[in-house]
Amino acid sequence: MKAYVMITVRSGAILEVVNNLRRIDGVMDANMTFGPYDVVAVIQAENVHRIGRLIAADIQPIPGVIDTLTCLVLES
Repeated sequence: MKAYVMITVRSGAILEVVNNLRRIDGVMDANMTFGPYDVVAVIQAENVHRIGRLIAADIQPIPGVIDTLTCLVLES
């Protein structure tokens, strides 16, 4: 299962957050963006429960992360 995680980051911490995200097992890609969110991460796990744990235990505690919005990918 794959998801896109849109992340709001404290000012001045974007590059640090992106670098930390790229070190996490399950994060396939992480990039700085312009727009309503500062960073978009692509994550992958075997099920929605593991996606939730990845976000709660590994992504949200990163220093500088203010808020996250997760969009699950539906594959046809």
